[in-house]
Amino acid sequence: MDKKNRKVHRRALTAVRAVAVTLCTLLILGGLQRLVVPKYMGDVPEGSMTGEYYLEMADPKTAQHDVIILGDCEVYENISTETLWEEYGIRSYIRGNPKQTMWQSYGLLQETLKYETPKVVILSVFAMQFDAPQSEIYNRMMLDSMRWSKEKVETIRASMTEKESFLSYVFPVLRYHERWNQLTEEDFTYFFQRPNRTIHGYLPHYGVKAAKEWPQVPIGDENFGQQAYEYLDKIRLLCEENGITLILIKAPSLYPTWYEGYEEQIEEYARSYELSYYNYLEMAEDIGIDYSTDTYDGGLHLNDEGAKKLARAIGQMLMEKAEVTDQRDESKEQ
Repeated sequence: MDKKNRKVHRRALTAVRAVAVTLCTLLILGGLQRLVVPKYMGDVPEGSMTGEYYLEMADPKTAQHDVIILGDCEVYENISTETLWEEYGIRSYIRGNPKQTMWQSYGLLQETLKYETPKVVILSVFAMQFDAPQSEIYNRMMLDSMRWSKEKVETIRASMTEKESFLSYVFPVLRYHERWNQLTEEDFTYFFQRPNRTIHGYLPHYGVKAAKEWPQVPIGDENFGQQAYEYLDKIRLLCEENGITLILIKAPSLYPTWYEGYEEQIEEYARSYELSYYNYLEMAEDIGIDYSTDTYDGGLHLNDEGAKKLARAIGQMLMEKAEVTDQRDESKEQ
């Protein structure tokens, strides 16, 4: 081999080694990052809910939903998707997370439309009272398991609190590096994959704790903010563009208080754009909700029995008012 060829050969070997070192470094860092990121398989299953949707969509038997439900714990703890299927044949999925804001619901809806186009989107209006980023903890629970996309980038930017950095979402190890001394068996057991903790996005609770008196805290201005309205408009327009029926709801949760001013604004918005709006808090007695037996935490959320009752009311409404049909016979044929 002449001198010139030896130089080319050495350069090629150097390049190959550099690539190999870079790949090994990235693999090690990726593995360390995956290890230290919380798995949420213990007492806080809510942190795994965004990621569960992708597992559902990977299965042809569950990869199409007639109804997508968006919101926070007012939907994912209060509406039994199991009941919607078993009693009405409605395929539904709840894309919800703790303290989910309107811009986060919008980001999840954008992403959902890459996988499927439902006939109906049900949106909880409870989050309209929030007009600014709320909490890094809840942001992380929703966003860390969201797949990378333009929608994720936009949702991160809209959700970040002042102390957060975008780079820590790109490299979560920067946020969780101090978890080294907090690692448990759970972090190793669920290193590669986490099983579903919900039933099509519904997180059931089976305890009973009768409702109590909750304080009505004065809040001053009851007007919803500009950003909340902006993203409500975006959700509405996105549904219109895709031929999706948008339905607004308020769940029958006693606290935090749903003020009269909130109700008036949602009613006015629904009238202005000819949207259906159902306040199940006002309709709780009519649909059979008993706050002495149908809540597990004193009236903040429904237990499984209460969630079944709300699902029956929603199922009946969907069958009567929306273009949703019973899919159970079709499912048997498949």
